Amino acid sequence: MSDAGPLVLVVEDEPQMRRFLRASLTSHGYRFIEAETAAAAVLLASSHNPDLVLMDLGLPDGDGIELTRQMREWTRVPIVVISARGREDDKVTALDAGADDYLTKPFGVNELLARMRVALRHSASAASGDVARPVLESGGLRVDLVRREVTRDGQPVHLTPIEYKLLVLLAQNAGKVLTHRQILKEVWGPAYANQSHYVRVHMAELRKKVETDPARPRHIVTEQGVGYRFREE
Repeated sequence: MSDAGPLVLVVEDEPQMRRFLRASLTSHGYRFIEAETAAAAVLLASSHNPDLVLMDLGLPDGDGIELTRQMREWTRVPIVVISARGREDDKVTALDAGADDYLTKPFGVNELLARMRVALRHSASAASGDVARPVLESGGLRVDLVRREVTRDGQPVHLTPIEYKLLVLLAQNAGKVLTHRQILKEVWGPAYANQSHYVRVHMAELRKKVETDPARPRHIVTEQGVGYRFREE
């Protein structure tokens, strides 16, 4: 294990899960610190400045969603929720509270590592100011932010202003789940935060224009009951 590997804070009260995560992460070059309680997590997060947090929701002295909301008041460290709670409402609440992603237990190591890499990549991009890079590209789809032009396989794609804002928001957050509420607040404004049908209607029209087969989208993937994720290729 390299001493320079990303430092991961695991907030988890189950010893068996902590052992599994410790073995999995350290074998892939990550450094590892752990907290069994919300109070210990706040202390470690503030004193060790981890590169990423893996957050369980059921903690003995509090709820991981509230802890996520609390941490978001003072840190932008990427937070990936790992929880046995698989309900859509729990996922939406955690993501709206500030989590970057959500994995339901049990999960595979490869999927966990992939989600962590995406979260770390976005964190690095934000720190370097690279989030607003002038051209976004993925699998034949190209978004030129300077010219405000979109092409698919070299052919121009004509989008409405709302469709363009949706595509840019998703592409700039590629790999990250955006909830309906987050999308509405960013594209339409806070007053529209509960109008989820706006997103579904405009996303369907956007897919018709940017996807080769809208019924089997390559780029704009639905997270059922939660929101959408832009899949990088």
